[in-house]
Amino acid sequence: MDNILHEVTSLNSANLIDPFGRHIDYVRISVTDRCDFRCTYCMDEDVTFLPRKDILSLEEIVNVAQTFIKLGSKRIRITGGEPLVRKNILWALEQISNTPGLEELTLTTNGSQLKKMAKSLYDVGVTRINVSLDTLEPELFERITRRDQFHQVVEGIDEMTQYEFKRNKINSVILKKHNDHEVADLARFALERNMDISFIEEMPLGVITDHDRAEAYISSDEVISILENHFTLTPSELKTSGPSTYFDVKNYQGHVGIISPHSHNFCATCNRIRLTAEGRLLLCLGNEHSMDLKPYLRTPEAQEISLDEAITQSLALKPEKHHFNLNEEPQILRFMSATGG
Repeated sequence: MDNILHEVTSLNSANLIDPFGRHIDYVRISVTDRCDFRCTYCMDEDVTFLPRKDILSLEEIVNVAQTFIKLGSKRIRITGGEPLVRKNILWALEQISNTPGLEELTLTTNGSQLKKMAKSLYDVGVTRINVSLDTLEPELFERITRRDQFHQVVEGIDEMTQYEFKRNKINSVILKKHNDHEVADLARFALERNMDISFIEEMPLGVITDHDRAEAYISSDEVISILENHFTLTPSELKTSGPSTYFDVKNYQGHVGIISPHSHNFCATCNRIRLTAEGRLLLCLGNEHSMDLKPYLRTPEAQEISLDEAITQSLALKPEKHHFNLNEEPQILRFMSATGG
């Protein structure tokens, strides 16, 4: 039976090719737009969340994930918002992880729920976890997240390291004159726990009032320059399904990575699409090209094509690249929390 499923998946994977020849084998799925933090670069304090009726059910999310796997996607990442605040999320993760053909089920989280959920995540088949952490200073953490939960997050990270996930990682958005003085400390925090860390250039999604994005921008090259004053870095052969470029670090097992949507555009090798919490299949993080999959989930009998066909046809909408300009008003008004990480 497994051999038959493998052959079907291999045949169908040819359907997941975009107009520029990129093989789409990685799907990021937002299970909620809600979050228990209010990070300043991600959303305003008074953000309005989607009505619950507009959010896909967990059964619908599992259906989409399993359809992508059937079509040849090898990697699924579960995101939010904060995915671990979604009720019964462990059930959905287990259904997805047990789908034949899937090679990797990963999770992006703010870490707030990890202390109580790390073991359960491991037990249901999550392969690896990315934790968003932008500072090691409790007061700055509270200013950035607008929540006083720094110690809770660190305890959750330490709990996570007790289980044999394949690769865990810290993600840090670095802003000039906000947390750029902590670049080396954040790297050391991750490396001493045998974790990787990726430093991310802020993406101009949604209108924010906390800071001027152009003034706060710091390039990945500047981050690497800071790190080279503290560590010996060499380009790494490590490749993951995401956009990080990695460096080996002398005397450590973990790696330092950079995600550079501005300074080193990675669109040419983009293998990713995103499903938003309300069911929009978003073909590019920096564009609005999308297809609404909700009708194919809720009224399939009324549609002229199936969910499988809708997904494969949607790839024609994937643009060649995004265009971010920090000196202009955001062209993409949705917040990262509504996008799916």
